[in-house]
Amino acid sequence: MKHRLTGLAILAFVMISLRAFAADTNTVSSNTVVTDKAPPTASAPSVVINNSDVCKSAASAAIQTQILGFASGITVTDDNCERLKLSRALYGMGMKVAAVAVLCQDARIFDGMMMAGTPCPYKGKIGSDAQKGWEDDPESAPEGTRLLKKKVVEENEPEETSE
Repeated sequence: MKHRLTGLAILAFVMISLRAFAADTNTVSSNTVVTDKAPPTASAPSVVINNSDVCKSAASAAIQTQILGFASGITVTDDNCERLKLSRALYGMGMKVAAVAVLCQDARIFDGMMMAGTPCPYKGKIGSDAQKGWEDDPESAPEGTRLLKKKVVEENEPEETSE
């Protein structure tokens, strides 16, 4: 009889416990609208230039609308950086005149050399022979030089005569 009471007490406890747990559950319903469209995603490509000895820089961009997306990347070459590296390589091989000639392809260096009295090499000639060569053929000078082009303009201007 003692076991029956104990069994009944446990059964009553379990039943009461289940009711207590059942009372804690709530049912919540909500209406959500699900669409088939994923959000637009456009990601710009990564343009990686790992070598620091390359005279290039990179840029990338992307744009996305609800219908169409576009992404692109480019590399840009730095001509002045290449010119310096080429000149440095020639100088390292002992070709000093060739190294200066490569640098002289830049109008700023060309003008600086002329102003310093050490004209850039002209078709294998250096010094005063190069100076004469540049003066005789100013069209061979780099684009943007200020010294030889002005001299050509001054020579071609009509002279004023007094009457």
